[in-house]
Formats: sequence, structure tokens, C-alpha cells
Amino acid sequence: MSYHQANNTSTQNLHSPYGASDPYYNQSTGYLSPAMEEKRRTRGVSNWIKFGVPVAILVIIGVVVGAVVGTRHSKDSTSPEAKASASAAASSASVNSALNALATGKFATATNSLYMMPIYPQVTDTSVFVSPTFASTAKASLTWPSETFTPAAPAATSVRPDRPRLIAPQYKWSVLADHISNDPYLSYWNESIFGNATTWFNADPIPYVYDGGNGILDPARQFKQRAKAFSYAYRMTNNTKWADRLFTEIKNVAGNNTGGWGPDGDKWNSNHFLDTAELSAGFGIAYDWVYDAWTDEQKAAIRQSLIQYGLSFGVQAYTNSSSFIGWWRTNTTGNWNCVCNGGLTLASLAILGDDTTGTAEQLLGLTVNNALNNCAGGPTSDGTWSETQDYWYFGTTGYAEMTSALITATGSDYGMLNDAYKLAGYSHMYGQGQTQMFAVGDTGPNKFSSTANSIFFFASQFNEPVLALYQRDQYDAPDPWSMFWYDASVQGAFWDGLPLDRSFDNEIDQWVSMRNTWTDMNGTFIGMKAGMNQGRQTHNDLDCGDFVFHAMGHTFAGELGDGNYNALDYFSNDTQESARWTYYRKMTEGQNTILVNKQNQDVLARPVILGYDSTNDTQGSSSDFNVSSGSTAYWYANITSAYFDTSSLLRGVRYINDRTQMLVQDEITTSQSFQWRMHTNATVDIASDGKSATLTIDGDEVIVSILSPSNAQFTKSDAIRFSSDPTPPEPDQPNPGVTVLIIEMDAGTYNLQVLFSPQWQNGPSSVTPPSVDLANWSLTSHN
Repeated sequence: MSYHQANNTSTQNLHSPYGASDPYYNQSTGYLSPAMEEKRRTRGVSNWIKFGVPVAILVIIGVVVGAVVGTRHSKDSTSPEAKASASAAASSASVNSALNALATGKFATATNSLYMMPIYPQVTDTSVFVSPTFASTAKASLTWPSETFTPAAPAATSVRPDRPRLIAPQYKWSVLADHISNDPYLSYWNESIFGNATTWFNADPIPYVYDGGNGILDPARQFKQRAKAFSYAYRMTNNTKWADRLFTEIKNVAGNNTGGWGPDGDKWNSNHFLDTAELSAGFGIAYDWVYDAWTDEQKAAIRQSLIQYGLSFGVQAYTNSSSFIGWWRTNTTGNWNCVCNGGLTLASLAILGDDTTGTAEQLLGLTVNNALNNCAGGPTSDGTWSETQDYWYFGTTGYAEMTSALITATGSDYGMLNDAYKLAGYSHMYGQGQTQMFAVGDTGPNKFSSTANSIFFFASQFNEPVLALYQRDQYDAPDPWSMFWYDASVQGAFWDGLPLDRSFDNEIDQWVSMRNTWTDMNGTFIGMKAGMNQGRQTHNDLDCGDFVFHAMGHTFAGELGDGNYNALDYFSNDTQESARWTYYRKMTEGQNTILVNKQNQDVLARPVILGYDSTNDTQGSSSDFNVSSGSTAYWYANITSAYFDTSSLLRGVRYINDRTQMLVQDEITTSQSFQWRMHTNATVDIASDGKSATLTIDGDEVIVSILSPSNAQFTKSDAIRFSSDPTPPEPDQPNPGVTVLIIEMDAGTYNLQVLFSPQWQNGPSSVTPPSVDLANWSLTSHN
């Protein structure tokens, strides 16, 4: 447990993350209006990433463009009623009520209204918790029945005889109502899905909106969302009003409603094939899950539109070598291969047997092997998604959907499940800090059809209950896939026995995650990365050595996130002279690392991790947790190869004082002047001697001190480019409220040590550690 009770512990309304004061919040229904859905969806509005928008209604992250440095929220931004409610909730959270909540299995009692993080009751009675496990005797009634479709020789073109085929066979629907009535998570998710469906039922059909480089990806993903929700609502109620409303959406995106939808011939924008794939997936789900409600005429119309605007372009992508639309077939490390193959596979499985054109069968002979040769390697060997943490969502969702559909429809995964995807769930968990994601690179694209719920699927397939226990408390858990991927027989605390620290050491990735608690967002979190500056699908920044720091419920050192995806040459390439690296948010200048001679890092960088160690603390079963005396972890890397005019640069980070302070240390020899840079949206007050700076967010303070060298001083600036920088193709996005804390030094050799000391209200005092060279760091070197 942390030593401070932060100011931002207001509980979260289940349907709007901004409470009843939100102008887009429908106070009578408790749901978000279509206007809010559109408002929160639009790029370029928000200056800060607030994970996520919204909780139970949009289910997934909406507006996520701009900075992800710890968002400063005004203490006056919450209504008096909400403040009173939050205060009352906090005061009533006695140990007994917490134990009652825990005993029902619903560990997270609320969601933080700013960062959307679960709030766990701080309980020390370990008898409430059990170790993570599946199918205990106490919850045996919540296990799925045995599958009856087990072909001796599975084939991708041979499907089960009954419907549905995709992800949720009838034997699961038959017991789902009982599971919902006996499990608080499933009950909550079911209610949320119906809330979404009701909101969208009363909304207009999705408009065709072409968004430059992103095509129609947002409308495509919205259609897939609605197809899932309406199909789910129909199967749960057998009420054809949901099928009728779904058919309205189907006719809309097929261009059969008044006004049409997109250009004739290629309505689903095959030049940006993600759009085609997501619409195809939505059609597949609708066709399969609502199969018994469609008339023969409706089925024929759905198949015709699906083949004409979706699957025929899939065949072209595979068979026409001169066509640009199939470039993703050799996309071995990107989410495109997963999403595109996934969408084509779901759609083809859905209509196989009814399709007299042979298109579905032809595609199923192509997509599975291609995914095995490409998307199967999406995560690196340590489970990290190399495109950055954010694109993990798209890649793993597409892969889980495809693999799950193949298992249920044909009886095999064809080798698609591998250890990298098991580890991918853990990389996601460790990539989440106390307040938000370790948000390197292009963090922030809309996630209308992607959640982290692939974790549920991987948990059941790999027998990893920790993954399911973690994800079920997250804001994005309510989703139709969760109802079938989640094994409700799971029980325990995900954090019981889970190490606080983990180093990810694949050459492309190279990053570390360290924390002092899994269950109190007011605790501390440290993230640092090295890794390569290429091989990331042009979604990374030039940021070897980048770090973040969370404490007291805030992000004090954070990321700026993605830029404008439609900006000219934003995705041009990842060569040294790429125009991408002229945008502030992507260049080295815009990162929390060393900047030498005001130049970008070398794109050919090959950093090497030199040291990592941890006291290997695990939290145990209690949610109220303090680390033991002497608890620490450290990590450092040689990032010299990322710099020009620099003969040596080693960067390290470690915990000090039982994980209550952080030390960042750089040992550098360079022939040019350089800057130590860190972005924060805290208020920054620099002491008169320049040796320290006080960072303040909502009255909570972190003092940042220069321990060495003695002649170093802090300065600060706005988060804007130098006047000497090359001009980007388009103006930078503004970064209002973000301050850059800077130490500027002349050429030479230095051991630069910077100490971060949160000012805990009811905890230990700060200490000044001894000076120890990185090569001599150990678990006890700074005691």
C-alpha cells in the first residue's frame, strides 16, 4: 500500500466516466448519448489521454489523441454532488463491507474517474483471498459444458453442423443465463452490453465518415461493435427487434439506405484494408449469431454485400501481386495482418456452406496459413507487441477472434496458440502502471472494436487464471466476447504471488516495469525502455532511454502519445531522414531521455541491457500491502548506439528507500553539449539555486533533485520545438500545460544522478542515497 491517500479517489459512475455533470451524459437513462460517442471519438480534441472513454457504454477507449503525461484535473471540475458521493463512499468502505464485496468475487469496488483504474478495498485479511485457480469446487457450477464438436481431422473448410459457429456455440449460450445469475462480473457485463445495445438502438445508423489516411476505420469499427451488441441482445432475448435494428445497420453500410454509404464499387475502402476487414467481421458475426432470425432473402442480401464489398477484395489481396491492397500479407510484426486475416476468416467461416461462389472456401485456404506465418509472430519472444503497447490491443484482438472462431467452427487452432501469446497477456499487465499505460510511441488510436479482453481467451487456452483475474476488473471488460472467453470458474487474487517487477529483454523491445503495489493506484510505478528504433511499423518514437514515473495517483513523468495521423508524411518511413522524426512528439526532443547536440537519435540503435535485478517481491494475497524493508529493483542499459558524437552513454533507473523514491542515472561521455529532458504536466517550481524542482499536481508534490554533478542546474520550457529544428511538413500539435524539465550540460564526461522524492503525507521521509557507478549497482548498493 502507498503512504498517501490521493485526492482523485472519487468513485466512477458505471456508465459515464465524467459523472452526471458531463454535458453528454443522459441523466435519465444513465447512458452516453450518440453525441457524446461522436464527440469523444473525434481526433485532435483532447490534449490528454484519459484512459478510457467510456466504461460500460462505449466499453472501449474513445478519444485518445494527445499527451499522456499525468493529466492535471481541477479540484473544482467535479460537481459537489459527486464529491459528496465519493466522500460518503470512501467513509463507508469499512473492512466489513470490503470483505463482503470481496467475498462475492467482485474485488474492484469502483473505478477511478480520471484514469479509469480499478479501486481495490485495502484489506489485510488474507483469508478472503485464494491463489489464482480455475474450476474450484466452490464454483464448479460455473464451468462450461464439454464441447461436443471434436472432429478427428479438423480442416478450416469443414465447419460444425449447428449454429452459431463463431466464438459462442449453442452449448455455451444454453448455460450463459445461469452463469450470469451466479457471477457478478458476467451480470455486470451483460447489463452493460444491453446498455450499449439500447443506446445504439435509439441512435441513427452509423454515418459514412472518411478520415484521410485512416479511411473509414472508425465507422467500420463502430459497425462491428453494434453488430456484436445487437446480435448478443437477440440471442439472449429471442426478440427480433434487435435483429431488425441490426439489419438496418447492415443495409446502411451496404449503401441501401437513403443517401448511400461510400463510393460505388468499393464501399468498404479496400485501399485501407483494415476498414474492409472490420466490416467483414461485423457481417460474419451478424450472419452467424442471428442466423435463425434472418429470412432467406436477408441471408442472400448479407452474403452478396459481404462478398461484393469484403471477401472479393480479400481474394484480390491474396491473388493479385500487383495490387497494393494486400501488402499486409507479409506484415510479420504488425497488427494489420492479424486484423485483416481475422476479419476475412470470421466472415468466411460464417457463410461457408451457404456461399455458392466458392469465395469463402478459397479465402479459408489462404488466411490461416498466412496468419501462422505472420500474425503468430506478432508478439516478440518476451510477449511485447513491438508496434508499442497500444497496438497490442488491435493485434491480440484480431488474433484471438480468429483463433477462437477457428476452434469453435472447425475444431482446431491449427497451431496458432504459442508461448508468445501467453506472455503477451503479461506484457500488457506489466505495461499498465498505477495510473495509466507505459505509453511509448503512437499511443492513442481509437479502439472502437478492440479491448484487452483477448486476455480472457488466452487465460483459458493457456490455463493462466492470473490473466482472467486481472482483466475482469478493468473498465473495458464489458463486451460480448467476454461473456464466452471468460471462465467464470476462476477465483483468487491476480496479484497473489505475482512479482512486482519484470524485465522484457527481446532485442526489439528491452523495457522494464517496476512497482510497489498491484492494488493501490496511489503507489509508485517506474517504466524505462531501450530497444531498437526500427522494426516497429513506424509507430515508435526515437526514444531509447525513455522513462515514466507514477506516484500518489498521478503521472509525474509521462508521454506525449501519438500525433496527428493525417499529418503529411507522419508514417513516411523509419529511416534517419524521415519526415516523421521532424514532428515534436516523435523526435528525441519530445521524449524523457538524453538529447545530444539537439539531434535525433540514430535509427540504427542497438541498445544492450547491462543489468537488472530485483528483490523479487510478490504482493501476497492481501490487497493492503507494504513492501518489506530493503525492497528494491534496478535496470540499466548501454544506449550509446542511439547517439552520434557520443562515445559512451549508460542509463539506469532504480528504486530507493523501499520503493518510495526513484533514481535516474546517466553516465555519459560526449563531444557535444546535451540535455536531460523530462515531460510533465505538473506545475514546476525550480529552486533559486537550480538544484531541485518541485512538481505539484492537485497539491501532491514530488521533489526532483540533482545529486551530481555539482555544477548541474534545472531549467524548464514549454513542450515546443527549438527554433533551429527542421520544419515538419505540417505544424506540430500543441501540448498545452506540459512543461519540460531540463538539465543542460557542455561536452564532457559526467555521472548525472537525478532523484525523485514523492512527499508522502503519512510515510517515510526522503533519503539521499550514496553515489554508486552503474557497474557497481546491486540490491544493497544504495542502502
